[in-house]
Parts: sequence; structure tokens; C-alpha cells
Amino acid sequence: MKMKAKLLVGLLSLSMLFTGCGGNNSKSNDSSNSNVATNEEEGKKDGVLDINIASEPETIDPQLNTSADGGLMISHLFESLIRWDDDGKGNAILKPGLAEKWDVSEDGLTWTFKLRDAKWSDGKPITANDFVYAWNRLVDPKTGADYEYMLDMVKGYDDKKLDISAPDDKTFVVNLGVKCPYFEEICAFPAVMPVRKDIVEKNETWTTSPDTLVSSGPYKLEKWEHNQTLTMVKNPEYYDAKSVKAEKLSFHLQDDQNAIYAAYRSGDLDFVNSAPQEEIKKLLDTKELKTLPYVGTYFVCFNTEKKPFDDPKVRKAFSLAIDRNFIVDQVTGRGEKAASGFVPAGVYDADGAKGDDFRTVGGDYYSIKSDDYEKNIKEAKKLMEEAGFKDGKGFPQIDYLYNTDDNHKAIAEALQNMWQENLGVQVNLQNQDWNVFLKERKEGNYNIARHGWIADYNDPMSFIDMWLTGGGNNDAQYKNEEFDKYVKAAKATSDQKERMENMHKAEDILIKDDSVVAPIYFYVNPYMMKPNIKGMYYTPLGYFFFKSATGF
Repeated sequence: MKMKAKLLVGLLSLSMLFTGCGGNNSKSNDSSNSNVATNEEEGKKDGVLDINIASEPETIDPQLNTSADGGLMISHLFESLIRWDDDGKGNAILKPGLAEKWDVSEDGLTWTFKLRDAKWSDGKPITANDFVYAWNRLVDPKTGADYEYMLDMVKGYDDKKLDISAPDDKTFVVNLGVKCPYFEEICAFPAVMPVRKDIVEKNETWTTSPDTLVSSGPYKLEKWEHNQTLTMVKNPEYYDAKSVKAEKLSFHLQDDQNAIYAAYRSGDLDFVNSAPQEEIKKLLDTKELKTLPYVGTYFVCFNTEKKPFDDPKVRKAFSLAIDRNFIVDQVTGRGEKAASGFVPAGVYDADGAKGDDFRTVGGDYYSIKSDDYEKNIKEAKKLMEEAGFKDGKGFPQIDYLYNTDDNHKAIAEALQNMWQENLGVQVNLQNQDWNVFLKERKEGNYNIARHGWIADYNDPMSFIDMWLTGGGNNDAQYKNEEFDKYVKAAKATSDQKERMENMHKAEDILIKDDSVVAPIYFYVNPYMMKPNIKGMYYTPLGYFFFKSATGF
């Protein structure tokens, strides 16, 4: 996705790429339309937009967050050089943020951002040095940020001394080591949003209290009642405060789907990002539940350092034994598409939006045709026998780890049955609260774990480089020098054809050779919103934005 620096042509809406992803994806994402069931009750009109996205976020520190729910909240509290804004039709496009303009050198390597007059929520000016501090903080090993590799295109990254500078308070200069086709999207990503040095270094829990969380975006933190609600109010110091129509957002931190649904039905919630599994078909039929494009993949992650999943034959067998069509048709039922690879449909290949996407060019790594499932099972059994576990004999009891959620539970139960019936192995199911689950998976305290990944920007690199040896998001504990070689080669060139060839080779190793993960389906993003609410907008990278919302 490309924009010219000074002219800032509006980014092509990603939703145009996903008209084949199921659900209502072929329809406009305009939140002002009223294609909801006529019997749906309006929400309370009390001046508070009550939202449920997920349970307690792990963190809302821009540099430390890795989750989609945390990123969504951060994107309301903070802003970066570039921001996602409404195109007037409910779709998010890139526009100038804290940088009112920028210039790019002829070779594409030097970016000079001119900051607008903007203030932190405590009234102090936002300066270029705030960006210098935040970007260096992101890559500093002492920070321990999983997303530190997000700035690996910046010159000096390998030595953790970024070639960035602030010649004056309103000028931020970035020198890239290689031309990056998705750099503008990086500049809108939560991990690179500015934070204040004096605040961060004075209090390591600075994001948990309104007294210490100083924000740069349309909202500021009013209160955080942990495991209950996180409430934001309009930030009067925000430079574009006139565009912020929703005065107060209250994020209800729950993961009990029945309780969430009951609260939505009673009018206590205006927007929910989920529904109980048994209600989904009915809600889709009545159009109360809508689905939007979502650039992501739901998958099973194997711990490649723990027996028996240190053997790629076992990993491949477990992957082939999954009936993906049964899961999307009978378990989830929201219009997801069975995954035939890791990088999802809709992600650009060498020709960008004009050509075939990366998945089409890369092809299928296994057949997802229903007629071929028995053949997949036959191959899976053969692989298990070659690994020394014929008919599951001698295979240890293992755990499948997932975070508490009805949908994840239903999928886990389906997988448990498939693996037992087809491979003869016993898999125990273990669920954990979100924060505990993330920590356990990251530290490798599991055999198999549920996983999902949403694109941070529209480029296959967003899905490929997370598996680099030692990477902060490499929860599979995966190591492969050949894989690393191809990823690094893709990062070292700006030639799109060469980049994509290397990334296809890397995905071949990841899935075809090593079966590090077992992709299950490509996401759609479900939601319900009370019919009186207008003005929400969305990007298929997974973020809902509520600052323009009205009607409550």
C-alpha cells in the first residue's frame, strides 16, 4: 500500500480485497447502514459507548503490547505519525497523524516528518524527541518488547542504535537501511506510538492509572477497574478534538460469552465482538451479527522443542488430521474459509493490489477438499508410524492449551476428537485466562496451543518474520537457519519480485517442510452493534474505531 508523501493519496481500502471471504464481506463496511433485524432493541442513550472486545488486556503500553485487543485500546489513547481515519464510508484509510506532512528522499531511504502543534493529555507539547525515545525504547533489549523487530528496516537496527534524530522539536528524521514498501503502515502501528520518557522511567506501571498514563490520542484514561471496565474520556488537548464525537468509551472486560450476550440484549452493551456459539447461525440469518474482512489466520502452534513435537513428522500428521471444513462449517459457522497455507488470502504479492494475492501465487500446502480428507488421514497415519507411534501406541498424553472462550473451546473439542479418532492419541484440553495463557505460550510451557495472527500491515512479512530464530513472537520456539536466510534476504532488498520469491521459499519451509503450525482457517471479524449507533469505522487489520460514533 503506497501513498505519495506530500500529496498523501488516500490508501486503497483493504476491504475491496476481501469480497470473497464470506459473511457480509461483499457489502459496504459503512456503519451507518441499518441492515439489522427490525426487532433489535436500541441501546441506552446515556452518553457512554459501552463496548466489549475482550477480557483484561495484557498491557496498554504501546511498545509492550502484542494483542489485537490491547492494540485497539492503545489506538484510541495514543496516536502516531500517521493515523487510521474514516473515509466517510466506514472504512479506515491512512491520513496524517501527529506528522502533518513528510518528505521522502529520491532513493526512498530518508523520511523527514514535520510534526504538527500537538500536546500530550497533560498539556505538554509533543516533540520529535518523544518519537526518538519511543522508537529506541522499542528496540532496546532491556525493554523486552516482542515487537522490537518491527523497526528492522531502520538503519542501525542490527546494533540496536537506530539512525533516527530530532534536529528540532518539530522534525523527526528516519534513515532506512533498505526501502520498505509498507513503511507508512509501520508509522501507524501501535508499537511505534510516542511515549514520554519522564513518565515511563519514573513509574514502571505508568499505564495502569489516570494519574500516570499521559496520552497523545483522541482519548485519555479516566479509570481502569481491572477485570471489570477500562473507561476513556475525550482528550481536550488532542489537536483534532473537534472530530471526536464520542465523549466517553467504556470497555467492559469480559470473556463469558453468555454474560456478554445477555448484557448486549439488555442494552448494557452497545457493541460486542462475539456471540455465544449456539446463537451464531440465528444471528447471522437475522443480520444482527455481521462479519467484516479480517487479514488473519487461526492456527495450531506446536512447541518444536518439546517431544514429541520436536519431530516434524508428528507435527505434519497432527495438521493433516484436522478436518478444516468441518470446523468452519459445523463449529464456527461465521463464514471463515478453511486455510490451505499460513499467509491468508488478500495479502499482496509482487504486483500489489493489481495482481494475484500471496496465497493464490503460493498455492495450497495440503488439500482442503472434503473428498481428499480420507487421503490426508491415510498420510497422517503413515507419518505417525514413521515417527514410531503406529495407531498412537506409545504416544504420551499431551495438553492442548487455549484461552477461555466458547469458540476456542468448541474448536479445541473438535480437534481433540479428530486427533483421537484418526491418530489414536489422547489430548487433554486446558484453558486459561487470557493474560496467563499469553505468558505460558510465550514461555513455551505447552505441547500444542491455540494461536491466531492478524496482519500488522498488508505484506506477507507480517506473517513470515515472526518465526525468525529468537523472535519475540516466535511462540513455537522454532529455529531453522535456512528459513532465517530467506527471511533476511527478503528484508535486504526492495525489489518486490525478489522479496516475494524469498518469502514464498520461507513459507515452504515453515509449512511444507517443517509443519511448525497447522493453519485452520482465515478469519472474519464478527460484531453486533445497536442500531442507534452510527459512525464506527474499521480496518481489516482488525481495529474498530469509535471516536466518530454518535447516537448513544
